[in-house]
Amino acid sequence: MSVEDFTADLKARIEALLDEHDPATTDAREFLGAQYDAGLAWVHLPVGFGGLDLPRSAQRLVNATLAAAGAPVGGTAKNFIGMGMAAPTIAAVGTDEQKRKFLRPLFTGEQIYCQLFSEPGAGSDLAGAATRAVRDGDDWIVNGQKVWTSMAHYATMAILVARTDPAVPKHAGLSYFLCDMTQPGVDVRPLRQITGEAEFNEVFLTDVRVPDANRLGPEGGGWRVATTTLNNERVAIGSIVDASREGGIIGKVTQAWRDEPGLRNAAMHDELMRLWVDAEVLRLTGERVRQQASAGQPGPEGAGLKVAFSTLAQAISGFELELHAESGLHYDDWTMRRTEVVDLVGRGPGYRYLRARGNSIEGGTSEILRNTISERILGLPGEHRVDKDVAWKDLDR
Repeated sequence: MSVEDFTADLKARIEALLDEHDPATTDAREFLGAQYDAGLAWVHLPVGFGGLDLPRSAQRLVNATLAAAGAPVGGTAKNFIGMGMAAPTIAAVGTDEQKRKFLRPLFTGEQIYCQLFSEPGAGSDLAGAATRAVRDGDDWIVNGQKVWTSMAHYATMAILVARTDPAVPKHAGLSYFLCDMTQPGVDVRPLRQITGEAEFNEVFLTDVRVPDANRLGPEGGGWRVATTTLNNERVAIGSIVDASREGGIIGKVTQAWRDEPGLRNAAMHDELMRLWVDAEVLRLTGERVRQQASAGQPGPEGAGLKVAFSTLAQAISGFELELHAESGLHYDDWTMRRTEVVDLVGRGPGYRYLRARGNSIEGGTSEILRNTISERILGLPGEHRVDKDVAWKDLDR
C-alpha cells in the first residue's frame, strides 16, 4: 500500500470514529475503547492490538486530528507510566495473549500503572534489586520493598522487577512481571518531598501473588525487558520539553524578562541568552529523538536527552530564582498533598526551583546515564565492575 493509500484509509477510519462517537457526547472511556478497537490507539501495532500495522509516524495524523476534535487522550492524565513505559514494553515483549489482556484497559484508563523498580538498596544499581519472587505452582510469591514509586496511590497495576534466582549474577537473576496493585499484601505509603508534596511513595509487598501468566519475557530475562522500559522512560522524561519555541520553563523566564523591566539586569542578559539557545537546542534534539523513536523502539539516545533536560531545567530554575530576587524565594504551599502530574509551568519560581532538584535523579541518575552514553553510544570502555560474574547471594549488601 502506498503512503497516499494508507493515509486516505487512515483519514477515513478517523472520520468514521468521530462520526460514530462524538467526543462531545461520548463517555471518555467508551471513546477510547472505540479508538482502540478501530486500530487508532497505536497504529504501528498489529490489527487486533490497537493498531493497523502502519508506520509509527502515522500516529501523528491520528493524534492531531483527534485533538482538534476535542477527543480524550489515551490512558488519561494519571496513566503516563502506563502509556509511556508499560504499554511499549508489553507491545515489544508480551505474548499475544498478554497484549490482548492488558493493552486495551491500559489505553482506556481502566487500569492505571506504576513502576516497581527502585529499592532502598537498588536505585541507580537496579540490577541489585532484592525483592524476591519465589515460584509456587502457577504463581509467584513476591516479598520486598520498592521506593520512589510515582502514582502508586492511584495504580491498579504495576510493572515489577523481582529477583527469581539469587544464585546467578545479579543481571541474570531478575524477572519482569505485571502485578495487581489492588490485592492484599500491597501497602502504599506516601513520601514527602522537598516541595512539601507527596508525589510518590514507598511500596511494601508481603506475600503478594503474581500469576506466571503475568511474567513478561523469559524467567531470568527481566533485565533485558527492564531495559526496554527504561529506554522508553528516558525518552518520555526528556520529551517533557514543550515542542513549541519558548515553551516550558524558559518561556516563563523570557516572559518575565520582557514583561517586568524592573527585573532586568545587564549582567544576566548573556546568561539568559545562553539558556535560551540551550533550550532551543534541546527542543530540536527532542524532536529528532521522537522522530527516531517513531521508527522503532527507543535506544540509549534517550539517556542523552534526559541528562540534557535535567541539567537545563535546574540551570533555568536557578536563573529564574535570581531574576526574581527576594520574591523568587516565596513559596506559599507546604501542604502535604497528593499530586497527579508534575506542573513545572503552572506553579511559581520557588516550586520550579525545588522540583527541578529531582530531575537529575528520577528516571536514572545523571551519573548512571552518563555511563550509558559513554558505553552504549560513544563506545568507550566499560566501567570496571567487580560484581559482574559473582552470584547475587554472595554480594555484600
